[in-house]
Amino acid sequence: MQKLLSLPPNLVSAFYELENVDRTEWFCTSDPVGMKLGSGGGTTWLLREWYKNRKMEHSAEKRILLHAGGQSRRLPGYAPSGKILTPIPVFRWARGQKLGQNLLSLQLPLYEKIMERAPENLRTLIASGDVYIRAEKPLQEIPDADVVCYGLWVDPLLATHHGVFVSDRKHPEALDFMLQKPSLEELENLSKTHLFLMDIGIWLLSDRAVELLMKRSQKEDGASEGGMPYADLKYYDLYSDFGLSLGNHPRIADEELNSLSVAILPLPGGEFYHYGTSRELLSSTVTLQNKVYDQRQIMHRKVKPNPAIFVQNAEVKVQLSPKNDSLWIENSFIGASWTLGARQIITGVPENDWMLAVPDGVCIDVVPLGDRRWAVRPYGFDDVFKGDIRDEKTLFLGVPFQTWLGERGLTTEDIKGRKDDLQAASIFPIVEDEAEMGQVLRWMVSEPALEAGKSVWLKSGRLSADEISAQADLRMLYAQRANFCRGNWEVLARNHEKSVFYQLDLADVAGEFHKFGLRKPEVLPADAPLMQRIHNRMLRAQVEKLNGEDFQVDEQAAFGLLREGLLADLYERKSLPHLNVYSDQIVWGRSPVRIDMAGGWTDTPPYSLFAGGNVVNIAIELNGQPPLQVYVKPCREYRIVLRSIDMGAMEVVNTFEELQDYCKVGSPFSIPKAALALAGFVPAFSEKNYPSLEKLLEAFGTGIEITLLSAIPAGSGLGTSSILASTVLGSLSDFCGLMWDKNEICRRTLALEQLLTTGGGWQDQYGGVLQGIKLLQTETGFAQQPLVRWLPEHLFTHPEYRDCHLLYYTGITRTAKGILAEIVRSMFLNSSLHLGLLEEMKAHALDMAEAVQRNDFMGFGALVGKTWAQNKALDYGTNPPAVEAIINQIKDYTLGYKLPGAGGGGYLYMVAKDPQAAVRIREILTQNAPNPRARFVEMSLSDKGFQVSRS
Repeated sequence: MQKLLSLPPNLVSAFYELENVDRTEWFCTSDPVGMKLGSGGGTTWLLREWYKNRKMEHSAEKRILLHAGGQSRRLPGYAPSGKILTPIPVFRWARGQKLGQNLLSLQLPLYEKIMERAPENLRTLIASGDVYIRAEKPLQEIPDADVVCYGLWVDPLLATHHGVFVSDRKHPEALDFMLQKPSLEELENLSKTHLFLMDIGIWLLSDRAVELLMKRSQKEDGASEGGMPYADLKYYDLYSDFGLSLGNHPRIADEELNSLSVAILPLPGGEFYHYGTSRELLSSTVTLQNKVYDQRQIMHRKVKPNPAIFVQNAEVKVQLSPKNDSLWIENSFIGASWTLGARQIITGVPENDWMLAVPDGVCIDVVPLGDRRWAVRPYGFDDVFKGDIRDEKTLFLGVPFQTWLGERGLTTEDIKGRKDDLQAASIFPIVEDEAEMGQVLRWMVSEPALEAGKSVWLKSGRLSADEISAQADLRMLYAQRANFCRGNWEVLARNHEKSVFYQLDLADVAGEFHKFGLRKPEVLPADAPLMQRIHNRMLRAQVEKLNGEDFQVDEQAAFGLLREGLLADLYERKSLPHLNVYSDQIVWGRSPVRIDMAGGWTDTPPYSLFAGGNVVNIAIELNGQPPLQVYVKPCREYRIVLRSIDMGAMEVVNTFEELQDYCKVGSPFSIPKAALALAGFVPAFSEKNYPSLEKLLEAFGTGIEITLLSAIPAGSGLGTSSILASTVLGSLSDFCGLMWDKNEICRRTLALEQLLTTGGGWQDQYGGVLQGIKLLQTETGFAQQPLVRWLPEHLFTHPEYRDCHLLYYTGITRTAKGILAEIVRSMFLNSSLHLGLLEEMKAHALDMAEAVQRNDFMGFGALVGKTWAQNKALDYGTNPPAVEAIINQIKDYTLGYKLPGAGGGGYLYMVAKDPQAAVRIREILTQNAPNPRARFVEMSLSDKGFQVSRS
């Protein structure tokens, strides 16, 4: 997906290097210098330059256009690098964010999600660079219109400062007309018959709409005066010109534009944060940080003296206090002899030893110009850099500019540059060392009588705000920020209890430690929170891996700590088995298998431990039988005999050592051995101590013979190993009188898989042990006990739909352990990519449950397809070429399909469009079997789940 950016001219040449982006995916330019094109004309210019750069007339690629080329008059601190690259502090309640994140990196994920969902006809998204927009809920379907705009329900007063989409109450999805900054009275009159949404600047345009926008941005005669490539363009605004020409009753008559179809969408759970001014930089960030007050969701234990204090990429030697309200320090050094106040933004200040008192409402920005030269720019917190400097109403540093001059013995004649615009007036001195910088700052902001500061100002060259942005050495600016950041990493790691360190994207952290050559963090002590210890070990392993060192010890320690957390209470609540059958009885346990319909992976620790999980799955029988069966019976000798019917194997266990050897690679009896351990047949989990297994079995009253039958090939993707473990545990519970209910059986299955070091989540066992179709949900914490909500079975049992559910064994197998370990590593590292996908999967499971509740067969099938797309996004190996070849033969006859489980092989589940399509699918795959093992298997919904009975 292409990203096209309109940036300040000075940023264009450095952008690719500074942001380390791929030139084939990103393109940036600036509006022609000195020419105002508006957002419509600017869009036309940006697209034309992109076409020219790519040497094409048009493109079928989807593209996101971001307008971020303004002067930033009201946010001077980030004018040189552009507001779109403003560093944004990590949200205290969020996982997986990056310390180096900026407004651009936060904006893009939502825009990319929108474009992924957009119909093929909507190829262009246009957005503003000075806002951050969040969607707390999944996006709705996007209609196929010429123009689709997103809006927010807001307070009418806020709407008066923005564009407003107005829709008839009877047809809220269609635009009636658009207004720009309407009055409250206007909105009140409209509210009787209309609804209104605030325009948040996310517009999707069809190719036809883009063509007309570009046409309207050109002068009527189309002439290009003087041969300049932009001379044929005119000022044209996307919102006040193009937007007012849209809708059923547009405010501007234009036959072609009036004919465009328009749809208005409320952004689900939408939040709008503006970063257009210095005040909004603080207010928006404070609002974001305080979006969550639940202390359980905030990992660190630091309480700031004032919630509106933000320090990033900086070294601060002064003690901050509650009086420092609305304080932003970034890429700066604040010495011990500084005095700070409130309503201050301090950016770009190099290391210094100044004695400087900064008054309330005064901000400081120091901008490198190269060759050891800096521009020193103080300004007022609410300065707007507009107006004639000779006008008493024009403010600078919070006071009339003429007053500021007079206090320093200057007149307007001492100011070079344009006098009719503060932005273009040459006020800001160029200095060549830190001492001069400190002197002139003191004179400009707090000590007008300081002759040394005045002398520096008078003798120096001076720049205007515009010239500073044009001449800034952005590479130096970034290098200074990186140097401060290097020091911050060590402090954050050392003070992890009071910092966001272990909630960051730790893969990114490891990359930074490697880049800066920093020592990996020390191993956390045993009294540190267990989850932090797990993160710490995996971070160390990742740093070691990047450094080319041995990382196995730390990586295994991370997995070991996870096992410790999941097994801890079982070591405390030990078992006391007692013989609960007659000497000639056989306990017979049997279970169906499961298909995960949505939310798979969100049940997997550690993700489910810190975020909770949502899963929809169904229990199914194959060919009319529960395919997993376990037989437990007494044995005359005091030993344990293990048999596997399907594997044709047998093993006799005589000692604790043999029984505890359940991690042996390739053993067919790892599961029953681990199950016997959890049932109390090894010392670690037994209430009583015995000198040997033989003595324990003597006290128990008999030896034990366990026979397994798995009528499913290995690597099936149907949760076989987990459900087989549950079936063994459930059968042993009955045989040994342990009285475990289905919840306890499933909980112990999670622990059993930790004993086997295979890992895994809880959804497989709950999917098979519990009957039917259900939504399973857990909260955070190591005690993962899902809340179960059974869903109606109509879509699976009604004759109209029953035959549309098809299960095909592909003959291709792939074990989950390797896949699982890699994705769990990403969870340990708070990978932003993986956490974002998992969050979507959680929400998707709720959508799936709702579709089943509504008996929406078409919606259900489409959501199965979405589950498959999510699985592929999480693990690229989910859909190997051999599987894709099978799918390509039948996908046109399906609403959706997926490989259950981790994917890669095993069974293929398909939802046919109708019974006739199901017949056609059977014909195609039967006639074109990919291998001799491939075959259809009859599936039916299990109405019983796990069952246990006796002979």
